[in-house]
Amino acid sequence: MAMRVATTPVLTGRRSIPVRVPVAPRPTPVGFPAITIADTLVHLTDAAGAREAIADAARSRTSSPLAVASVNLDHIHHLPSLHGDAPVASATRWMNLIDGAPIARQALRMTGTPWPRLAGSDLITGVLTDAQASGARVAVLGGSDEIRGALTRRFTTDWPTMTFVGHWTPTRDALSSRESSLALAAEIRAAGVDIIIVCLGKPRQEKWINDYAEATGAGVLLAFGAVVDFLAGRVSRAPHWVSAAGFEWMWRLVLEPRRLARRYLIEGPPAYLAVRRSSRPGRA
Repeated sequence: MAMRVATTPVLTGRRSIPVRVPVAPRPTPVGFPAITIADTLVHLTDAAGAREAIADAARSRTSSPLAVASVNLDHIHHLPSLHGDAPVASATRWMNLIDGAPIARQALRMTGTPWPRLAGSDLITGVLTDAQASGARVAVLGGSDEIRGALTRRFTTDWPTMTFVGHWTPTRDALSSRESSLALAAEIRAAGVDIIIVCLGKPRQEKWINDYAEATGAGVLLAFGAVVDFLAGRVSRAPHWVSAAGFEWMWRLVLEPRRLARRYLIEGPPAYLAVRRSSRPGRA
């Protein structure tokens, strides 16, 4: 049976991009159409659209916080565990952005339109620039105590007028405890945070956000994994040409083989096959 293809305008910032998608997708709670890749809803937008959605949510501070996730093969691998446990009832809205090269290539196959990769490490400088301009209050959850000084210096140097509220580095035991997590969320709420950069690794960060985002009182929670290490200079980003060629995973594997070998060499191939089998249109 032939697949119906519709042309739908995608709002990105103040611009509209025509996109060919398999069956016109319905709008999602974050305002962008989406496609389903390996059972994951992936929103179609560019950096300008993502940044505007984040800035709007940080300003509005509604009872439905915006959570932002980067979809790559690691995300696809952890998807069963993300859905396996009964989650705490949550009104959190998720914006799932294209991250890895296989996700971007699959989005192109499914829509006929090239979509940019929006890794957290690529978006974060623009998001922080927007936060500085709007007066949004920023905090970091995750990373280690050892990088706190380097992280603060980076913020002070590159975003000198941004309000950096604090850096929380809870233990894994604390994160797995509902009582401790609620106490942590209460501390964050008391600090009046607008944007939380959550760097706990997949799937822990997504689970924590789903369960406690509303309790923090923040408008936006960014599930951005290793971004805190990039900001603090502990881990180097791949050169642009390496990332553009789709080999950033190889760059990171060379830098951190012990930590990342299993992710890329064992867990990655089955996730890649699941992505290639995707062909369904998005669902709101």
